[in-house]
Amino acid sequence: MINVIPPALIFIIGAFLVPLFKGKAKSIYLLLLPVLSFINLIYIPVGTHGTINFLDHQIIFCNIDRLSLLFGYIFHIIAFLAILYGINMGNDNVSMAGLFYAGCAIGVVFSRDLISLFCFWEMMTIGSVLLIWARKTKKSIEAGFRFILVHFFGGVILLVGIILYIYENGSIEFGYIGLDGLGSYFIFFGFGVNCAWPIIHSWLTDSYPEATIVGTVFLSAYTTKTAVYVLARAFPGAEPLIWIGAIMAAFPIFFAVIENDLRRVLAYSLINQVGFMVVGIGIGTELSINGTAAHAFAHILYKALLFMSVGSIIYRTGKVNATDLGGLYKTMPLTCIFCIIGAASISAFPLFSGFVSKSMVMSAAADKHLIIIWFVLLFASAGVFHHAGIKVPFFAFFSHDSGIRTKEPPLNMLIAMGITAALCIYIGCFPDMLYSILPFPVDYEPYTMSHVISQLQLLFFSALAFTFLLLAGIYPAEIRAINIDTDWLYRKGAAGFLWLLENPLAWFGNQVKATFFVTIPQSCIWFSRNPLMALKMAGNSIALAVFEESFTKEKVERIRRRIVEELTDYPGDVIRYSHVGTTVIWVMGFLLAYLIIYIVSGRIAV
Repeated sequence: MINVIPPALIFIIGAFLVPLFKGKAKSIYLLLLPVLSFINLIYIPVGTHGTINFLDHQIIFCNIDRLSLLFGYIFHIIAFLAILYGINMGNDNVSMAGLFYAGCAIGVVFSRDLISLFCFWEMMTIGSVLLIWARKTKKSIEAGFRFILVHFFGGVILLVGIILYIYENGSIEFGYIGLDGLGSYFIFFGFGVNCAWPIIHSWLTDSYPEATIVGTVFLSAYTTKTAVYVLARAFPGAEPLIWIGAIMAAFPIFFAVIENDLRRVLAYSLINQVGFMVVGIGIGTELSINGTAAHAFAHILYKALLFMSVGSIIYRTGKVNATDLGGLYKTMPLTCIFCIIGAASISAFPLFSGFVSKSMVMSAAADKHLIIIWFVLLFASAGVFHHAGIKVPFFAFFSHDSGIRTKEPPLNMLIAMGITAALCIYIGCFPDMLYSILPFPVDYEPYTMSHVISQLQLLFFSALAFTFLLLAGIYPAEIRAINIDTDWLYRKGAAGFLWLLENPLAWFGNQVKATFFVTIPQSCIWFSRNPLMALKMAGNSIALAVFEESFTKEKVERIRRRIVEELTDYPGDVIRYSHVGTTVIWVMGFLLAYLIIYIVSGRIAV
């Protein structure tokens, strides 16, 4: 029985009502929708709500507990900020797709059964790809197609896992699953596709930079974070996640350092930050799960702020490559400040949000004596400061002077960035607010003297290394180039597969089709018109081919003329009783073939 209004329903239905409003009424409606849904969420008590019976199972659309509530809060907040950020653009397609996408993500978070979760999961893919296609460029269309193919592939894996899991356990409840049984592994990998695990991660860096300015803000918040949520719900303590997360945290650094497109740099740093969350899930302690949830909350805000800052640059200049920018602090000082706040947050500077969340995961790794993992995360922390904390604001607003003289983005974009920046600072200065809504009771103090000093040392030495490498000319130069990632494998592999289908395999198929469906049937029809005469012509042709050299020239010419005459005259005069003879010949032929097959197969001893 549905006794509350599921927050996902408000977003999804609200998305389809957007075209009914015009002008200022539309702006007010778009801003009020997430606010009203948030108020509705606050008044929903903890527990199970919104249930219906389906095929002897219970579908649960709204299950409220501390973990789902934290993700529900931040998903509402970022939906409001993204709508505020793009309200001046008046693009109904983006607004509708963004609300639908956010609603589906919220639906995933509050689902407590595998059937409704899967439905929202796949609907989320539709909403996200529409945000990519909304840009309407050749690159965005192609990236959108690749995006949807990868995610539908992941959806198929997830569906197979769900079916197997229900068959194995007889329950559709979505809770702790663990790596126990074939179905659970399929579900595990299905979630991993959306989490941008290594090797299959390139859908993210390929598609996010090609979305609209507002679309990228939406995309940065939902797909990977819903994957983090379901992994935290279903697979806490799964050891493979520790190593998967460590690789995720480390490898994007090398790509981001040489990347020219600033939104692609941020996309790589997004994978890097999700890696910390995945490690926390794999460790599986209360501290690490709290760290994962806190870091997801903080990351959604500061990553959105960074994408908003770069989006504002694109909005005013139409440029996004580091080689084309620089010196913008002169004419876009507020955007520059907001970008620096986002950079400080992702780099985990004290008094900024990343400091109070990322450190929880690293402390959990240290408590479990995972020394190698701890050093990998330390390296990843220094690396993200290099490519997202320094590189993005430095090359966009400082570096060389590009000569571009523009102005700040519209007021609504500045307000959205200002609110997001304020939240990043507030969480960093007063972490108790965030800690109070985490899944487990918190007994953690980030602002110890040793932690603050060690983090500042890491950051300052990283900044010193960046400066030294830059002045020495060793730091990788920003060049106008396309960097090859793992997507090259399926791009080229798909092109090669299509060539194989269109050329040799198509030719072979046509030959088989012509032989078995045209040549042989027509030959049988031709033969059946006068089998005796056909056999006679065949005998003459065989005799000529085999004994031509032993025949006299006159005999050879006579046989050839006879064959030509018979072919011309065929079928000729059919003997009245030839149909009886034809039947006898076919029957004898089938009997002979039958005997040959049995003799060859050894079933009849000769």
